[in-house]
Amino acid sequence: MSVSNVEMAGEAGRYPAPLRILHWLIAGLVLATWPLGLMIGFVKEDVKLDFYLVHESLGFLVLWLMLLRIGARLTSGAPLVEAPALEKAAAHTVHGLLYVFLIIMPVSGFLATNAHGFPLNWFGLFTVWSPIGKSPDIAFTLSAIHEWSAWILLALFALHFAAVIFHHVIRRDRTLYRIL
Repeated sequence: MSVSNVEMAGEAGRYPAPLRILHWLIAGLVLATWPLGLMIGFVKEDVKLDFYLVHESLGFLVLWLMLLRIGARLTSGAPLVEAPALEKAAAHTVHGLLYVFLIIMPVSGFLATNAHGFPLNWFGLFTVWSPIGKSPDIAFTLSAIHEWSAWILLALFALHFAAVIFHHVIRRDRTLYRIL
């Protein structure tokens, strides 16, 4: 096999470049946004609004990148994987739930912020239109959905990361390289 054929064989088992880029971009944003949101309750009042601004702006960016990722995934597909049926089902379930909660979390956060009466001022550049406006009767429900979805997302991330370690360290297969 020539070098170009080896490179092409390696590329055939990988996700398309746009999906790989979006995967890592979203992962990095979530790994910054999640702890930032957790820290808001512990910062001094005089900087709390700054933490909210960055947290909400990053979360809104995650939402739009996830929508872009879903579109890219639907149009480009994924490389085929040979694995036992149970393993494939578990992987599909965790990936599907990651996608769902990476939409639920920013949407519920955005709506909760609006329902509490604070419009999203995206990175201080412009105000994002609010579909619900101030709605105190649903604000705490939306906040609870946002908080619970954050913890569920953390659990799903832990499962995803454990699977990566399992494949890379124990099985020593090329699963990790599909997304690199």
